[in-house]
Amino acid sequence: MVIKKPRIVIIGAGMAGLTAANKLHTATASKDLFELCVVEGGTRIGGRINTSEFGGYRIEMGATWIHGIGGSPLHEIAQQIHSLESEQPWERMDGSDEPTATVAEGGFQLNPSIVDPITKLFKNLMDYAQGKLTEDSERSQLYSYCKLAAKASNVSTPNGGCGNSSVGYFLRQGLDAYWVSVKEKKEELKGYGNWSRKLLEEAIFAMHESTQRTYTSAGDLFTLDYCAEREYQMFPGEEITIAKGYLSIIESLASVLPPGLVQLGRKVTKIEWQPQNQRHEEGVDVENGYSSRPVKLHFCDGSIMSADHVIVTVSLGVLKAAIRDDSGMFCPPLPPFKAEAISRLGFGVVNKLFLQLSPNHDGLEDEHSNTKSKKAFPYLQLVFHPPHSEHKHKKIPWWMRRTASLCPIYNDSRVLLSWFAGEEALALESLKDEEIINGVSATVSSFLSHTHRERDTNSHKLCNGNVNSEENSNGNEVKFSKVLKSQWGTDPLFLGSYSYVAVGSSGDDLDAMAEPLPEDSSCKSCASPPLQILFAGEATHRTHYSTTHGAYFSGLREADRLLQHYHCVGI
Repeated sequence: MVIKKPRIVIIGAGMAGLTAANKLHTATASKDLFELCVVEGGTRIGGRINTSEFGGYRIEMGATWIHGIGGSPLHEIAQQIHSLESEQPWERMDGSDEPTATVAEGGFQLNPSIVDPITKLFKNLMDYAQGKLTEDSERSQLYSYCKLAAKASNVSTPNGGCGNSSVGYFLRQGLDAYWVSVKEKKEELKGYGNWSRKLLEEAIFAMHESTQRTYTSAGDLFTLDYCAEREYQMFPGEEITIAKGYLSIIESLASVLPPGLVQLGRKVTKIEWQPQNQRHEEGVDVENGYSSRPVKLHFCDGSIMSADHVIVTVSLGVLKAAIRDDSGMFCPPLPPFKAEAISRLGFGVVNKLFLQLSPNHDGLEDEHSNTKSKKAFPYLQLVFHPPHSEHKHKKIPWWMRRTASLCPIYNDSRVLLSWFAGEEALALESLKDEEIINGVSATVSSFLSHTHRERDTNSHKLCNGNVNSEENSNGNEVKFSKVLKSQWGTDPLFLGSYSYVAVGSSGDDLDAMAEPLPEDSSCKSCASPPLQILFAGEATHRTHYSTTHGAYFSGLREADRLLQHYHCVGI
């Protein structure tokens, strides 16, 4: 009986899958030790990385940032392939720390004296939750709010244990502690219409919560586990975007692979494998005179491929659907430890909305110029009345109300970007372009089209307008010509954006996600071959989940696991 070379099939041509393929191929190509194949259900490589163009600019529909350049392998690759510079303008080409205008619903630009204390409070609460805040003289008062919030949330010090609490609950306890401390010290505001100081502070806090939801993909921060926050790790240094696009890294990883190794349009519908101690009635299967491979992949076109090892890199959303709907993707079903980890972990939806300003929109009038010159669209932080408020603008759609910002993709750009998470992100996917344009136009016009008296020397008016916020009748109404949106939630190949540790889950579940099947691969006398199904992807990395570099690390991990299994390390 002829023994074939081991066949390794990787499901998914995203960051994790192509990293694994790159490592396996480059480590063994000269030895010709494996049959290697990558099968991708879609029509492109990249997975949740999808560089595109809009309005003449390079944009990212999915993964956007290199999260810290200090020690990031993706930053190193981007440097090596010269992807950090481009003649074509790209998203966030001038960084992420642009000056912002924080505007409250009704057209009130907020003075930093109102915004900054709440912003600092929120940042310090998140630093505390992530174990990065220590008590010092400069932040001692803010630290005290964190300790009060931790006590009220039934969680201990940043270095100790914690209860089954959420980030959302902890944050709200911190805000309550702040209010108790300052309620006798602050005068009520005047000149902000129906806004009281407390309502403004709560709305500013909610704005930062909305931003945090897009960072984590948790549609509701009350579902985000408090304990896991301090396990999450980031690289030091600035966060940057990639001038030539994130896809340039993907293409670099794939460039070393022989033609035909990556097969597009090959969606896997079923993975048959052999659990531990499962024997076939006739002993060792034989297929066309060769020893049989233990895993069989079924594809949507009816074809079947056998493999010795399969690295599964599909999203956690796809795995959740597989166990929830009893789709039979895994036959037999995944063992309880794996299925329970999949079920407990969180996987949310985050979408990006790009809007191009109408060609006849030349900017906003600058009232401080005698010549009525035009100025670029501002970097807007949006402070909304809560959904139940009687003062809310009736023309602002509900899906805009938990959007934290609307900003040019870089200074002076005519393309604007807004982020959505959770229910509103899903709602966005089903809206027609006209509905989106009308909703965003009504929102922006309400925020920018009104004149208010200057409250102090640091405040300024954004543009001319009519005080009647319901009519939006002034000539400076902001209009858009076209939109582009991501649709990660309803895409059957992803069913969401990225993972988070939900309340009731833990980092242990991320470790369980990374465990190969069958469970005991060290058993030499067991009937089932070892390492039949391996798992990679951002949701399998305990400290770098939800990131592209986490996916990269997981692909290396599973490639190394197989190289070690075949004693190929160092060749």
